Amino acid sequence: MEHYLIIARSVTFAQRMQKTLARAGIRSLIFRAPRELTELGCAYAVQITAADLPTALRALHREALDPVQIFLHQRGLYREVGL
Repeated sequence: MEHYLIIARSVTFAQRMQKTLARAGIRSLIFRAPRELTELGCAYAVQITAADLPTALRALHREALDPVQIFLHQRGLYREVGL
C-alpha cells in the first residue's frame, strides 16, 4: 500500500501533528522513524495515506507544524519527496 511518512523531530511534535491531522479528518499512525531515513536520533514518523497528503500539508502549515522530511513508501521502497 502506498503511503507517506511525515518526519517529525520528536515524539511530542509528532503527537501535535497527529492531533492536527485528526481535526482535519485524517487518520494517522505514529512510530519511530526508520534509521535509514533520517540522521535525527529522536525523529518520529507520522504515516498517512497517499490521498491525504495535500490536505495534511495544508493543515500542518496552518498550525506551523512543518515536517523535517517527507517520504513516499511505494513498492517496498522509500523515496524522499520535496516539501
